[in-house]
Amino acid sequence: MKGTDAIARVLQAEGVEFVTCFPMNQILDAAAALKIRPVVSRTERVALNMADGYSRMTGGRKIGVSVVQYGPGAENAFGGMAQAFGDSTPLICLAGSLERARLSIPPNFKVSRNFKHIAKWAETVTDVQRIPQMLQHAFALAGSGKPGPVLLEFPSDVMLSELPESVFRYSPRKMLRPPGNPGDVREAVDALISAKAPVIVAGQGVLYSEAWDELRTLAELAQVPVMSSLNGKSAFPEDHLLALGAANGFSRSKMVDHFLKKADLVFGIGTSFTISKFIAPIPVGKTLAQVTIDETDISKDYPTSYGVIGDARAVLAQMIAEVKGRLGENGRRGDKSVIAEVQAVKKGYLEEWMPRLTSKEEPINPYRVIWELMHAVDPTRTVVTHDSGCPRDQLVPFYEAVVPHGYIGWGKSTPLGSSLGLIMGAKLAKPEWLTINLLGDAAFGMVGMDFETAVRNRIPILTILMNNGVMGGYTKKQPIASEFYAVDRMSGDYRKVAEALGGYAERVEKIKDLRPAIDRAIGQTRSGNPAFLEVITADDPIYPGG
Repeated sequence: MKGTDAIARVLQAEGVEFVTCFPMNQILDAAAALKIRPVVSRTERVALNMADGYSRMTGGRKIGVSVVQYGPGAENAFGGMAQAFGDSTPLICLAGSLERARLSIPPNFKVSRNFKHIAKWAETVTDVQRIPQMLQHAFALAGSGKPGPVLLEFPSDVMLSELPESVFRYSPRKMLRPPGNPGDVREAVDALISAKAPVIVAGQGVLYSEAWDELRTLAELAQVPVMSSLNGKSAFPEDHLLALGAANGFSRSKMVDHFLKKADLVFGIGTSFTISKFIAPIPVGKTLAQVTIDETDISKDYPTSYGVIGDARAVLAQMIAEVKGRLGENGRRGDKSVIAEVQAVKKGYLEEWMPRLTSKEEPINPYRVIWELMHAVDPTRTVVTHDSGCPRDQLVPFYEAVVPHGYIGWGKSTPLGSSLGLIMGAKLAKPEWLTINLLGDAAFGMVGMDFETAVRNRIPILTILMNNGVMGGYTKKQPIASEFYAVDRMSGDYRKVAEALGGYAERVEKIKDLRPAIDRAIGQTRSGNPAFLEVITADDPIYPGG
């Protein structure tokens, strides 16, 4: 067999059903011969975003694979790889390359060298006999421990070399789920049950370890309110009586601010506690406890008083047993004081924002779009994601994610346009779910042509574009350039673009037309058609907690 055949057989053994790609790469023909579907995008970055979204929706149980061309193909994939690295998404990028003899001669682009700082592992396969072993390591490394993207570079002469059948051996990877040190777990539980006002911060590690049931049990036993990081949104049901909602650096619910302010212990589970503009800051002077799979997270950005290294699900099971041993089988479930406080703050928060959420003003307030969308979908069978900027900061504090993976939150690297590829990947992972992405006009400008990717590949997503004609929030940040040169302004009839690309498309300008248009668009996706709504909105860059 050729090297490309060996690669395809590994993908088949790993259960890979499709690869996202932009031709040309010899791997694609070999994969197609084994009924592995090539899903061709318009740009390599979007191909990587699709693999990213697929991995997130499966919790890394199935890892998205993307195949790119040598040279410019790999170069164009850089942004998608960087985003996956920032958000610790497990994916595999298989990149073509020049023949081995030309790899290190300038100005040829050596992929593995240039991707090393945005990959968990980036390496060149220099011998055809190493293909099975290096791919096994790639899959194992991407999904084990702290997840992350992996890149393998395949020189053209390696891909076309012959590999004897007798040499090919392959066994799929196994996920490793280590428990925590029992002494560390006891110390962490001591801190949790002795704290007067603890808060749990749920990160995406809860999603990747499928620890949502254990998290809920612990929160109820100890009667501790739970907020989530942006990436961890949906790890804890946001309609739960102890739920505070998700938070990022620019917007968050009033419940998050209230309970973080009064907290004497902030207990992170499956979160890195990274300091970033896109992550809600921990107030100064708080005591921190942390459960993480990655030892480098401990005291990375904040001083951590209690740390447990281990898989979130395994450690939570240990903690639950400890809590029950000390507080009894029912724990503190009879004490409803924390629930009452959460609900009182939530009531005031919603009353404060209801004028925007139910606004009758036109152009339509973006919060009204979110309100109508929330009431139009079944949240138990819907996944929603946002784009960077206003759509993220307006959506995150209000849309309630009630089931795991009912929301894709992202944001240590926030390139405009990522939501389109992410939601296509999510649809490929959950074809029976309704999949929706909200973005602005600036984001559509980055990736809009890839709406045709959804049409051509029969991926029936719903894209909602909130068009306010400006780059939201930038006017005040650049007042002189905005006033004299209109650097914050944009224009276009995006509905016509989406329609020309073959999708179902509507433009909405009146509130009376908004909900019916959403319902029609959802109906189109159920019929197998990608749908696009352009909603003309006001610029309202005011966010809760921002």
